[in-house]
Formats: sequence, structure tokens, C-alpha cells
Amino acid sequence: MATSSAPLSRALILLMATAVGLAVASNYYAQPLLHSIAEHLHLSTAAAGSIVVAAQLSYGAGLLLLAPLGDLFEQRRLIVTMIAISTLGLLISAFAPSLPWLLVGTALTGLFSVVAQVLVPMAAGLSDPQQRGRVVGTLMSGLLLGILLARTAAGFMASLGDWRSIYLLAAGLMALSAMALYRALPERRQHAGLGYPALIGSVFRLFIDEPVLRLRSLMGLLAFCLFALFWTPLAFLLSAEPYQYSDAAIGLFGLAGAAGALAATWAGRLADRGKGNLGTTVGLLALLLSWVPLAFAQSSLLALLVGVLVLDLAVQLVHVSNQNAVIALRPEARNRLNAGYITCYFIGGALGSLLGTQLFQSHGWMGIVLAGFAIAGIALGVWGLAGRKMARVEIA
Repeated sequence: MATSSAPLSRALILLMATAVGLAVASNYYAQPLLHSIAEHLHLSTAAAGSIVVAAQLSYGAGLLLLAPLGDLFEQRRLIVTMIAISTLGLLISAFAPSLPWLLVGTALTGLFSVVAQVLVPMAAGLSDPQQRGRVVGTLMSGLLLGILLARTAAGFMASLGDWRSIYLLAAGLMALSAMALYRALPERRQHAGLGYPALIGSVFRLFIDEPVLRLRSLMGLLAFCLFALFWTPLAFLLSAEPYQYSDAAIGLFGLAGAAGALAATWAGRLADRGKGNLGTTVGLLALLLSWVPLAFAQSSLLALLVGVLVLDLAVQLVHVSNQNAVIALRPEARNRLNAGYITCYFIGGALGSLLGTQLFQSHGWMGIVLAGFAIAGIALGVWGLAGRKMARVEIA
């Protein structure tokens, strides 16, 4: 049973989108700084890459174990508490003397930064059905901007001080967002009528009962795998010949990908018009094509920038189309549906990060490109087969 029907003002939507961006950004500050962290802590490329993998895996665990709590507890209090604990993780990372401590801080932050995926279903529940896709798209724009601008902010702060400074700044911003949300959010409780073990078990049950959830989760997993496959090793590419960019310059590449936020809003509007499948199809095609210019990224800055733009636009088209389709399945189980989908999404990110660091170390940039082509082709093929199967079922 849900309580509170307070409407969503534009200011509150923007505040929630900002909080989503800050929360998710916490998992990405390390990416443009991996080579600096590796030098400072005397780590190999693969060991430094474990920081990104830890962030993705802990986020995935939080999605499964914590995000469904939005269907059990009062949501405003839950959101503020989760942000506070995530902030503590950022402070541990800021003062980490070694890799194990940095992994502890990263994992704690990642686990509780899933507050972003409590905010999204809450916003969907508070919005009018005719504008729900646009509201979700706005929050997803905040999420993407957080992921991408985290790199820019991390590079800029590293140029002013060192790699630790971004974690201190992020902790302060997270604390401010917690206070703002406590004042602005309405109290809202949506109780699923289940205990915690049954609540978590029901997430798995939803995968059994809902074929749309299974398909969309697989598409999300593959799309975000491609996203992480590109972004995780990018710092190593750009810090080497012929680029030899600084941390600040590497961070600026996040700005190039920020155009993908436009795709989130567009995908939300397509969903509101019942054309979410079109957004998915266009996004998957663009994902495949993005690896054509990226194949020349080692020698052409222009090709790299074009590839970044297309890749990030495509990932957001697929993701927002997926999320709107999933949230619409069962309004009473939005948090659990979203948790199941996003868990798969970030498992894909962890796999992409792991694959990216390993492939780059063993096969260089062309290993990344060939893997990208293969995974994008698989995603497009699965989506095409699923579409034909659904068409046959509708005809029957």
C-alpha cells in the first residue's frame, strides 16, 4: 500500500535527478585516474582495474539486496540513510593508504549508491502516467551525466591536488544532497506485505513470471557491458602514446559522452507514445555502428570522439526504453522490478570492466574493439529473434 500522493514539481524532479547523478557518479571517479592510482599505490593495470570491478559488483549486490527495500520501508528516510552510508564510503576512499582500504571504501559506496534506484521508482510512482516516461528519462539523464561528468570532475580535481581530492569533494556534495532531499521529498511508504527474505525472493519470482523483464534485463546487461568495455580501459589508452594526456585531459572525455543525456529524454518520450521498442532497436543498431569509428581511436582523436557520442547515445536509448518497459509491468512491484533489471544492468558493467582491463593488457585496443563488435552483434541478434517470437505469439 502506497501513501502520499504529493505531486512532482519540476524543481523536485531536477533535485532527484541531481541526487541520482551524484550517487551513481561515486562509482566512476576512479576510472580516469586508474593510471595515477596505480602509480601511487604501485599497482599493475589489472590490479587497478579491480577498483572499477569492485564498484560495479558492490552496486549490483546493493541493487539485489537493498533497492527492493523501497517496497518495504518509508522511502524518504531510506533514501537519506543510504546516502549517508555511501558518503562514509567516499571518506574511507579519500584516506585509503592501500588498495585493500580503497576497495573497502569503493565497495561501501557502491553498495549504498543504489539509492539512485530507489529514487527512480519513487519518482515514477509520484508522476502522472502520461508523463512517467519523461520523468524517468529526466532522472536517467541525471544518471548518465553523473557517470560521465564524474570523469571530468575527477580529472579536474586531480590536476588541482591529487586523486584523493575528488573523493572529499564528492562526500561533501552527497551530504548536501541528503539534507536537500530530506527537506524536499514527501513521506512515502509502499509496503509489499512481505518480510525481507520473501521480498528478495519475489525479485527472482518476477524473472520467472515476466518474460519482458528477462528480455529487457539481458538487453540492459549487454548494453552496459559495452559501455564499461569502452570506458574502463580508456584512461590507459589516452595516457599512452600518441596521446599522453594528463588526468584532467582524460577527464574531459566525459563531456563528449554527456550528449547521451539527450537520448534519455528522447527515449522517455518515445515510451510515453508507446514506441519504446523503436528506441531499443535504434539504440542497438547504433551500439554496433559505434565500434566502426572506435576501431580508429588509437590514431584519430576525431574518430574517438564520434565513437564516444554514438556509443553513449545508444546505451541510453536502450536503457531508458528498457526501464520504462519494466516499470510499467506491475505498479505495485516497481522497486523490485527495477532492482531485478538494474542488477543485471550493472552485472553487465562489471563484466565489461573486467573484460576491458584484461583484454587491454593482453591484446591492446583492437582486442577491445573486436569484443565490442561481437557483443553488440549478439545483442542485436537476440533482440531481433525475440521480436519475431513476440510477433508470432501475437498473431497466434
